[in-house]
Amino acid sequence: MAGIAIVLDLLKKSHNSHRIHSSSLSPASAAAVSAAASAPFASRFLFGSFEPRVAYCDAAAAAAGIDGDYIAAVRRMSVDSLQLQAPPPTYIPSSKVYNIQQKPLFSAFEFRALAMTTVRSLLMFYLPLLEPKPASEDDDDFLNNVAEEPPRRVDLIVPLKKSVKQIARETTVVTTRRVLERLAISYVSQRMAWKLLKDVPRSTLRKAGRGWPTHLYIYKVSQTTLRGHFLGVAASWTVQVGIEIYRCVFRYVKPEEEEGEGEQVVISEKAKDLGNKVVGITVRCGASLLFAAIGSGICSCLIRPSMGQWIGCALGDLAGPMVVSICLQKTLQADH
Repeated sequence: MAGIAIVLDLLKKSHNSHRIHSSSLSPASAAAVSAAASAPFASRFLFGSFEPRVAYCDAAAAAAGIDGDYIAAVRRMSVDSLQLQAPPPTYIPSSKVYNIQQKPLFSAFEFRALAMTTVRSLLMFYLPLLEPKPASEDDDDFLNNVAEEPPRRVDLIVPLKKSVKQIARETTVVTTRRVLERLAISYVSQRMAWKLLKDVPRSTLRKAGRGWPTHLYIYKVSQTTLRGHFLGVAASWTVQVGIEIYRCVFRYVKPEEEEGEGEQVVISEKAKDLGNKVVGITVRCGASLLFAAIGSGICSCLIRPSMGQWIGCALGDLAGPMVVSICLQKTLQADH
């Protein structure tokens, strides 16, 4: 049978344009076919009975004259059948790793941070003392008055006390933020904690290289700043409310012998005053957070992304409470 297949393939290649019929076979071809077919049976008496063997080899196929496209098609069918029989690959979902960089709890008391806080607080309260006293325009003999007046004594203790209080307040705010960061890591999802503790200037620099439109870039930077600045504003709100509660509770406490109806009225008024102060602190902190997010988004487009985000956040943090105070004053004046 193998000999018959080889002869048929040879005839098919030599006569591509015509259909092969049984009558077109030449006597020599018929003799070769019959010889090839009877060869196994004729050799049985010499070599004994044996099973025919089939060799899977490309060289034999090429020697038989089989076309290369046919071999490629057979290989492709074999590969497809093996792929169909193979089990489907297991799908492993990709999971993003959130790298949360947590700062030390008492980072506010490190040398560099504490030195910067001290210098900033001292300059805040001692620089106004260096300003010259404005001269009075109503004085005719200004030079004689200056000579007769004794030199003004500058009090350096009061600004020092204010500076110490400011240093204590800023270090308390930073330490409170570190506590809130640890609470966020413990009680919030890992993705949300990563967004709250993200390095916002570095994230802004990465967003600048993505080629987004301007409006989308401003929105993304503002959203990132809103999340990254939230814990700082929450820490500031907590410290300010704590200070107001301390002032309300411990400053106006009197001995029990003096308590009466008047004392109860004073306590109710102080409680109402405390509530108004807490509402005012909440509004100012909310405005600070909102203006910081908007300012960082705008300044990151106008200036270098990381530097612009930092400058815009600082300006918005300062401008937010001022704008709210001005609006409240105008509202109160309009009501009166």
